Amino acid sequence: MLTRFAALLCVWLMIAPPSAHADDDLPPPDTPPTLEDFWEGRAEWVVDRFDVGLPVGESDTVYRGDGVLWSYLHASHQSAGIIDQCGQPVAFPGCLTLWESADGGLNFAPISDVCLIPCQSCPCDDQRDHHGYAPDGSRRAAQQYPRVFFTDDVAYLVYEWHAQTILRRSSDGVNWSDWAYLTTPGGTWPSSFAPCSDVERIGPHPNIRGEVHDCLIGAPPGLYVEGDMLYVFVGAGSAPANMRCYKGDRHGALSDLRLCDTDPLFSGAPVYGDVDLRGADANPYFDFRYISSADVLRVGDYYYMVYEGVRGPDELERGMDTQFALGMARASALDSEWEKFADNPIIMDVAFNWGIGHADFVVMDGVTYLYSATSQETRGRYVLRWLADHESP
Repeated sequence: MLTRFAALLCVWLMIAPPSAHADDDLPPPDTPPTLEDFWEGRAEWVVDRFDVGLPVGESDTVYRGDGVLWSYLHASHQSAGIIDQCGQPVAFPGCLTLWESADGGLNFAPISDVCLIPCQSCPCDDQRDHHGYAPDGSRRAAQQYPRVFFTDDVAYLVYEWHAQTILRRSSDGVNWSDWAYLTTPGGTWPSSFAPCSDVERIGPHPNIRGEVHDCLIGAPPGLYVEGDMLYVFVGAGSAPANMRCYKGDRHGALSDLRLCDTDPLFSGAPVYGDVDLRGADANPYFDFRYISSADVLRVGDYYYMVYEGVRGPDELERGMDTQFALGMARASALDSEWEKFADNPIIMDVAFNWGIGHADFVVMDGVTYLYSATSQETRGRYVLRWLADHESP
């Protein structure tokens, strides 16, 4: 009797439907979560290192192997004691500098206190070298918001110079080629100089009496390489803002990139929202004024992007943007419509923290990290961790 019962039990176990909580539905033990897990609500960002030694602001951090990371960021004499190769202090916001970590990204220090890209001659010139003396005799520096992408043979660099997007190449990530404009016109310009499309147009803002110009292609850029194709992501228009991309043969002239077929890739909030909203209440409108600073990582079947969203001043003519946050989007193809994360913004609510929006994905040994602001004064590292009810066994 017992033998017959055991046999029937074995048959039932073979034909019974699997439980919704079967072990096969869970990740393998000790498997770290990915961006897909975050998107699906199984993981969260946790502060892993409050301060990694990078000046707060905008950097791009890349893993170079064997526990070594490089971080490219614009820095000035004011923020980090930076000088140009002519011995002159570099004005804020700064020139491109290179910082290194040899301990797995916990601590960074500058490789040199001299600008990474040398001026063509002394004194440095703002128009020619993107930092140095301007025609009016003032000192300026605007090699801002760098993004770097390494392939097997070439590294690519984009950065903002007075709202223009500048591109360069390098064989080693240290010595860079001459520069090229992404677009002409670019940056901001009046439509009386050259017409612009609705995607590129700067609209009205409730806390800005009037923009100097009414067209925009530029702002802090993003960068991605897939095969022989180079993609550059830039902001287009403002109030409301749009994310767009340009693409082309990475081996060709950098100035020959063309507008992507999908334009825009996605847009920000269509309205500013109630002018009295602050903090979490303003989250639905966090990317109304600007969308920029894209960093892209491919995971599985999707490309994931973190980007800066700026709502704009919270008071009339305050004189600076005061509402920043970090957004996320994904797509199955780079040149396609992107879906924005339902719970944007991530990491923290809308705040006066101009470092939070420029974030860097880094994956080491399968663990996903994010470098961004941890406070108004510090740049640190977040790590992706399983939520308690989704922890792998």
